[in-house]
Order: sequence, then C-alpha cells, then structure tokens
Amino acid sequence: MNKNILVVEDEKDIREGISEYLSEVGYEVMEAEDGQQGIDLFKANKFDLVVLDIMLPKINGFGVLSQIREISDVPVIMLTAMSDDYTQIMSFNEKADDYITKPFSIIILHKRIEALLRRSQNTGNTDKWVYKDIEVDFLGFCAKKDGQSVNLKPKEIKLLELLLKYKNQVLTRAQILDNLWDIDEAPTDRVIDVYIKNLRKKLLLDCIVTVKGIGYKFEEQS
Repeated sequence: MNKNILVVEDEKDIREGISEYLSEVGYEVMEAEDGQQGIDLFKANKFDLVVLDIMLPKINGFGVLSQIREISDVPVIMLTAMSDDYTQIMSFNEKADDYITKPFSIIILHKRIEALLRRSQNTGNTDKWVYKDIEVDFLGFCAKKDGQSVNLKPKEIKLLELLLKYKNQVLTRAQILDNLWDIDEAPTDRVIDVYIKNLRKKLLLDCIVTVKGIGYKFEEQS
C-alpha cells in the first residue's frame, strides 16, 4: 500500500518540487500552502508522514505541529531556512521527528522520509495493544485485564505507549518526562517511578524492566 504524505510549504516551487519527486517514487502526496490549510487537510485525511515548513502564512509550522501532536504521533519533518540552535531546539521540543535546513537535497529528504516511515512501522504504531490477558486502547484511554476494566490514569497509558514505541530501548527518566510532561508542569523524575509502579501493580506487567541507575525499558517476554 502506498504511503500518504502531506507537504505543507508556502513556497510554490519547493512545494511542487517535493510533491512531484515523492509522487514519482511512489508516494501519495497532498499539498497545503499555509498552516490552516495544512491542519484542515490533516484532520480530514489519514497521513503516514508530514513534511512541514516553519515559516507559514496564517499559522506557523510550530502551531501546526502542536495541533497535530494533540491528535497524532505521525512522523513530522520540519523544513526551514533557519539553521540556528533555537529553531532546532524548538522543533524537537514541539515533538518533531526530524529537521532539515533549506536549501536541501531532495534525495536526502527522501532518505529521511524512508527512515522515519521504517522506524514508525517497526515500532508497531497501533492504537491498541494486546499482551497475554491485557488489552489497552491508546486512543480510548482505557484498559482491560482478563476482560475486566482497569482504572489507568491517562499519563499511565501514555507512559506505556511510549515504552512500547521504543521497545527494547532504555529510556531515562528525563527522556520520559520530556515526552509526557510540559515544561510548566515540571514534576521530579521520581514521579516516573510511581507511574511505573502503578502500571506494574494494576496490570501485573512483567515486561517493564528497571535498568538500574538509568531508567526503564519495555522487554516483551516470550
């Protein structure tokens, strides 16, 4: 099945150049020329990846990315003419997956897209997770064990989803905090230990492993 890509870019030549090349190599591509159009298209269609310019009319790329992240973890590559550290840091703080500076090679962009799509496919990017007698619905924010509802907090479900996304990779407490909490919430990293303890207790999970002195990882038992 062809992958669907949304290109949000106000510069006509760049937008059409990206779209034409990606179409030629087998992707289904839709275009938006401003931030609002990009959001509208994203909400009305299912995309596998978004190529997103930062300097956009109506709503800038950070605003678009923020709205995308409210409803989706789809991979997003930011495009910008600015190469300063602040812009790059802002992109990753807003949970962009990659960043490419103009002018850029369309072939390099293609390779970055391939890598992100491969990674999202390998992490089992699904809305539900079933393990033994446990079933967790990440979109519905609900869980069952042995057919009975389990009262999980939204953050506990998001934490489980994050660990699953990076299966077999150790995540530090700081990385988990950066992914799940806003800067203004700023809990201590020991809050993570409490959430892990609750997940293990409520679901009787044997697959969240403590890596002493570093953090946690999801390691599914055979």
